[in-house]
Amino acid sequence: MSRRFYSAQPLCSQAGLMFTLDGSEAHHLAHVMRAKPGDQITVFDGVGWEATAIVESVGRRDVQLQIATPAAISRELPFELELAVALPRGERQEWLVEKIVEVGVTRLVPLNCERSVARPNDKSLDKLRRAVIEASKQCGRNHLMEVAAVADFPSYISAANGRRWFAHVMASSRCTDPAQPAAAIRSDAETQGSQEPITIAVGPEGGFSDDEATAAANAGWQLV
Repeated sequence: MSRRFYSAQPLCSQAGLMFTLDGSEAHHLAHVMRAKPGDQITVFDGVGWEATAIVESVGRRDVQLQIATPAAISRELPFELELAVALPRGERQEWLVEKIVEVGVTRLVPLNCERSVARPNDKSLDKLRRAVIEASKQCGRNHLMEVAAVADFPSYISAANGRRWFAHVMASSRCTDPAQPAAAIRSDAETQGSQEPITIAVGPEGGFSDDEATAAANAGWQLV
């Protein structure tokens, strides 16, 4: 059971101060975890800081904490990793978020393309952002992965920069080793270091269309 809790209040200047945890995190701590005064937890703020905290008092709607010295602890990749993906349906979206948070993706861009099966709206994006918090609590990341607004395929593909990789059967069918695409991306990251972000585009269940793959290649994307 996770003992990490998220608060949007910055922790960098909270050393030794009383701190109020409220909202759904306070509800979970007070009514699910059954916290008592003296219990110790970890709080993180989503922008890189975490701190040990001691429960001072438990109310109906909030929990008062005593914050120890916060620390800027990064568990991030040495480069920015953006994933543009045509989201799957239903609960698989939250599963996807959980897994990409675990591997260190910095930014998720939901992508509308020809064969998209899901059309995210503001409500569903907010749900994904809550899933980011839950995944970060579990895996120990202190920076929250950004969930961006939905992007249309043509404008996104033409505007993206940095090192760009495009997952498409046109390229993968030429690979004799299934691990080759991942190895190529990893090698690129290790060679270039943190000089440029890496962007990976992944299509829907039916894959990107051939026209979309051609457009990506013409825009400078590397097909894998």
